[in-house]
Amino acid sequence: MDELTIPFIGPERAARQYVFRDILARGARLAAGSDWSASSANPLRAIHVAVNRALQGAMGPQAQPFLPGQRLDLGEALAAYTLGSAYVNHLDHITGTIEAAKLADLVVLDRDPFGHPATDIGSTRVLQTVVNGETVFRADIL
Repeated sequence: MDELTIPFIGPERAARQYVFRDILARGARLAAGSDWSASSANPLRAIHVAVNRALQGAMGPQAQPFLPGQRLDLGEALAAYTLGSAYVNHLDHITGTIEAAKLADLVVLDRDPFGHPATDIGSTRVLQTVVNGETVFRADIL
């Protein structure tokens, strides 16, 4: 952002980028995912950025979050990556939440992200991934 975007679009336009808090406050649904080669495909790192408005490790004393007023809380960011993505793909009736009669699409994490500081979200590891009730990934430590 600091080197490849803001210098070209200027601070006024930059202030209108990634205004997720404003969008959510106006009643829109958020759907999150990564299909951009400049961002991480790891949703936990992207959730970290949505909550902290900075890359993990960039929260030092001189780091400034990008538009900190646009932060999402952890629940909102997780919902954008789960139910929001299911909704935008017209699949929210069968996936996106853990409920009876829905597909068992879920991950097992190495920690409860709600029980740790927000600055640690990006360090969370996936231990197991289940798609339609079948394990498709299992970390070596399980």
